[in-house]
Amino acid sequence: MEAAAASSESQASSYRLKFRREEFLQLIETAKPRIVYRRGKNHIFAFDGFIMYSQECQDEDIRAKIIDSIEFSNYSWAT
Repeated sequence: MEAAAASSESQASSYRLKFRREEFLQLIETAKPRIVYRRGKNHIFAFDGFIMYSQECQDEDIRAKIIDSIEFSNYSWAT
């Protein structure tokens, strides 16, 4: 089951959904991501084929491992 979840997370599209603090925290409880990425004031994770993010949370709000990233982009990789 974990392999399927990891696979669906890795297939997230470049579509981003922005949430207010409370809704984002509810979504984290539903999705139960193992990792939430942070770039500046953005907390980000993939779920249900989308990139979910909020600019209103603090690290202490999130019960998942938080990893700092150096860039948050909505541009696809060029081949």
